[in-house]
Amino acid sequence: MVSLSLRDPYAIGTLVASVLCIGGVAAWLALRRRPTPEEIERERRAQLVRSGRIIDGTILDVSCAEPSNPDAVASDVAPCVQDINFILYKYEIGGVAYECCQDVTYLRDYVKPEDLRLSFPCSVRYDVHRPENSIVVAENWSGLRLTARSVPTHRVTPPRKRTITPARFSSRD
Repeated sequence: MVSLSLRDPYAIGTLVASVLCIGGVAAWLALRRRPTPEEIERERRAQLVRSGRIIDGTILDVSCAEPSNPDAVASDVAPCVQDINFILYKYEIGGVAYECCQDVTYLRDYVKPEDLRLSFPCSVRYDVHRPENSIVVAENWSGLRLTARSVPTHRVTPPRKRTITPARFSSRD
């Protein structure tokens, strides 16, 4: 039978090392800096820009903040020229349609309100393993299209006229 004695220097050293390791892990967990939600979202967008696939989508709606000036609602000027909060878009992968919304509150420097046209095509970056994880705008990438010419179209070419030449037979005599 093995007996554990607290007078044994190896047992005391092992116990002290264990307590120090557990204390170090507890201190690290308590004092570590946790990422803010903005940092988590920025990292998600950066990961999608690095490794996401691109597919065609459509902008469905743009959500704006409530105007701070109530007179702006009555005027003819659009109240959400600078206060765009969300972009609602849809895309289809493998027959499954996805409707997603991206918060662009912190991307106001990268999103121009005049570039957002409803029912206009856009490019969407999505995660291959989680297709619902997608973006339209990031810090260093934008899927917003500026013109309708940026939409790829297939040019229809008229069929060529074929001229059939009569076959020449050679007679062997």
